[in-house]
Order: sequence, then structure tokens, then C-alpha cells
Amino acid sequence: MEFGNRLSYLRKRNKWSRDDLANRLGVSYSTISKYESGSREPGFETLQKISNIFDVTTDYLIGKTDNPNASEKSNNPSRAFYNFDEITDQEKEYLEEQLKIFRKLKDNK
Repeated sequence: MEFGNRLSYLRKRNKWSRDDLANRLGVSYSTISKYESGSREPGFETLQKISNIFDVTTDYLIGKTDNPNASEKSNNPSRAFYNFDEITDQEKEYLEEQLKIFRKLKDNK
């Protein structure tokens, strides 16, 4: 029941009602209640939405880690292929531009 406890904790920490969270997720009050009681678990997309809303990792939500801080994702597999610590300023600017273009294209779909 780790997920339900963590969801309840995060919701209360933000001083949100179950209705508030349900509206943000686009689900019903009863769905939030079932998540928190452990009688239902969210699908992957909903889990990602919850992660983004509270700025925590999905691993934290499901109890794989006690570190909720999304900015400290230490075992991110995508980082294993790149050494971001050695990126040049020029490369950083280029990647930021590409990301802006990607997001703009994604939003226009």
C-alpha cells in the first residue's frame, strides 16, 4: 500500500482535497479514494501525471526509493549514455534550442 500512503501524504502536504487532485488528474473523487486506500492502482500514464503534478519520481510513488526529489534522479538510465557534466556551453545552447523546437512541434499536434 506504499503508493496509496504516499499519494495521500503528497495531496495533504499540498493542502488539496481529493476533489482538487481528481480535477487535476481528470479522474473522479472515488478513483483518488481507491488509490489512497490501496484498492486500485493507476496506470502508467496516470502515474506519470501524478509524478509531474507533485514533482516527484515515479519510483518514489511506488516505493522503490525514499527520495522524492525529481531533480536528484540518480539512476536515470538515459544519463548512462551521456556525460552531461562535460557538455560545452555551445552544445547546451544547441540542445536547449532543439528542445524548444520539439516542444513547439509537439504542442501543435
